[in-house]
Amino acid sequence: MISAHITIDRIDSWEFDMAASGSLGAELRFNGIVRDMEAGNRIGALHYEHYEGMAEQELRRIAGMAVERFSLEALHCVHRVGSIPVGESAVVVLVRSKHRGESLQALAWFMDELKQVVPIWKVGSSPA
Repeated sequence: MISAHITIDRIDSWEFDMAASGSLGAELRFNGIVRDMEAGNRIGALHYEHYEGMAEQELRRIAGMAVERFSLEALHCVHRVGSIPVGESAVVVLVRSKHRGESLQALAWFMDELKQVVPIWKVGSSPA
């Protein structure tokens, strides 16, 4: 199972509505949180933009690649765009697999791919 969404809404407490299967052995949740420093400067928020339509399509594509490559049961991702204050999540990813090894490797690979190929950009920051 795969899902990918982009939103302007707060995602810190994002819930993925899905039942666990009997073969599930690992579930990892990653929250990418906005830090208070960017390029050595104290900030109050980061600003993200995206290529509407294409960004979700690319998230789904790389999620599918991760599911196949790492034999995952599921990968779900939600990425926030717009102005995101320090301490709030910019991205939340949930990975499920039979064993922890696949989930750990898949999550690292997925985040690297997301940063390289998905058209979502940090376009600036606001001072603290």
